[in-house]
Amino acid sequence: MPERKQFVVIGLGRFGGSVCKELVNQGHEVLAMDTDEEKVNIYANIATHAVVANSTDESALKSLGIRNFDNVVVAIGDNIQASILTTLVLKEMGVKNVLVKAKNDYHHKVLEKIGADQIVHPEMDMGRRVAQQMSDEKVIDFIELSDEYSIVELIATAKIEGKTLIDLDIRAKYGVTILAIKKGDDINISPQPDYEICFGDLLIVIGHNKDIRRFEDIAM
Repeated sequence: MPERKQFVVIGLGRFGGSVCKELVNQGHEVLAMDTDEEKVNIYANIATHAVVANSTDESALKSLGIRNFDNVVVAIGDNIQASILTTLVLKEMGVKNVLVKAKNDYHHKVLEKIGADQIVHPEMDMGRRVAQQMSDEKVIDFIELSDEYSIVELIATAKIEGKTLIDLDIRAKYGVTILAIKKGDDINISPQPDYEICFGDLLIVIGHNKDIRRFEDIAM
């Protein structure tokens, strides 16, 4: 069971709303905030607390005790100015971890300058994952760790069926590492070298993007 934490989610659109629900589902306390009373009313029965407030107003944030929260998610949608001002106020208040949804590269650069701790591009990241999955039938899931490194979930083809990890010698030949292998609902973390791969196994692979593509093209 993960440690119970306290979060603030500012902005209850699609992204902020989904973050709020997932944090609650994981057993954390969540203060949900938006300027839209209708959205706040929807999350009043989901979040631990839900309030109508202007996140660019430092006095309003102080009155809510925001400085006592270690984790704040700024999920404000199209209002880039409000997102930037909110992030600035939060960091000036001393909030330890501020994760912000960025609208574009310009927004991202400004957020970096003012001290955002984590910056995400949910639409862009999802677009890349969907494009990766649509363009390659072997790819089941795709997580971009950086511009050069990723974690990819590949489906084992008949080409490697019956072979063991030691037969494939994946790390030495391709420079990638198999973190785990999923078979149905079972997951084998750090599989042994003598593990025999079955058709349809899901290989969770981490490595440099070019090495992952080389492994997929040659071995899969």
